Amino acid sequence: MMKVKYTIFLGSLLVTTLPINVSAEVTAKTMADAIHDVIEADRAVYAELVINRLVIEEEAIEASEEYHENIALPLPAQMLRASAEKIRDKKSGFSFSLVSEWPINSQNKVKTDVEIEGMNFVKDTKNSGTNFYEEEMLAGKRYYTAMYADVAVSNSCVSCHNNHKDSPKKDFKINDVMGAVLIRIPLSK
Repeated sequence: MMKVKYTIFLGSLLVTTLPINVSAEVTAKTMADAIHDVIEADRAVYAELVINRLVIEEEAIEASEEYHENIALPLPAQMLRASAEKIRDKKSGFSFSLVSEWPINSQNKVKTDVEIEGMNFVKDTKNSGTNFYEEEMLAGKRYYTAMYADVAVSNSCVSCHNNHKDSPKKDFKINDVMGAVLIRIPLSK
């Protein structure tokens, strides 16, 4: 397995899962897992402290797909997408996104052979809790691709997807795999 040297700064948070060592090498897998841990924590905090509190408990504001047009909060998936766009703008080298076999937004459909293989892997109940890792070539560059199941953890996830006019799947249940978080890390040649 190829090792890639990285130091990640996400906001004011330095992500490291290794003992502090200036010359430590981090594998692409360790890097992908660390990025996913931050994404997962941010999504949980946003869902719990913002959406749950302000939308569900306090009923102070709603969350809406049309948050730009309305006085509303963005949905958790839209927050992830906005974060991914900020990372892309910073040219940090890695990327992440939500992908699915049944996306509401067709732009999020699994596309490459590795994405399709990864989606099939994470949605297979035999692989529950197991992530998918593979290398792939895209536009002449090698990438380490990691996929993590995106599970319906609340009724709001299920309800939104099942009732959305553009949703190709209308029978999600709690704990179903709705898609995957896709992380790509470029590998040196």
